[in-house]
Amino acid sequence: MKIWIDADACPRVIKEIVFRASQRLKVPVCLVANTDLSRAHTPLVTSVRVAAGFDVADDYIAENAGPSDLVITADIPLAARVVEKGGVALDPRGELYTEENVSERLTMRNLMQDLRNDGMLLGGPPQFSLSDRQRFASGLDRLLTRMVRGDRP
Repeated sequence: MKIWIDADACPRVIKEIVFRASQRLKVPVCLVANTDLSRAHTPLVTSVRVAAGFDVADDYIAENAGPSDLVITADIPLAARVVEKGGVALDPRGELYTEENVSERLTMRNLMQDLRNDGMLLGGPPQFSLSDRQRFASGLDRLLTRMVRGDRP
């Protein structure tokens, strides 16, 4: 089991929560981004710098994450690819992507992107909050506990 983090846009506080869980459960973590990353000073945390380009980090994660791995990402297309391969994906706000919800989320994401492109909608998701952080920490803990035991979420 390994935790993959789509690190380009992942909030630092989420990475820190994952690093603490990694240490506690002895689960390796791999950060993937197209920029240099500072990382935790532990042998359990590694980082991969991919070439610059659209979806290069996502492609790397999708190709390398296995069905027993956990992917942390806010990127819904990446989450859809992970779930399609039988993997597990968690949003930095603590919501689990599933076969039941990922296609609906992808459709909504595409609609919102079209509305923004047409100038009918401004802005993106709400600012990351304390309750988002707490919801992520709780969701991650529950999920990792199940996965370490070998249970499928």
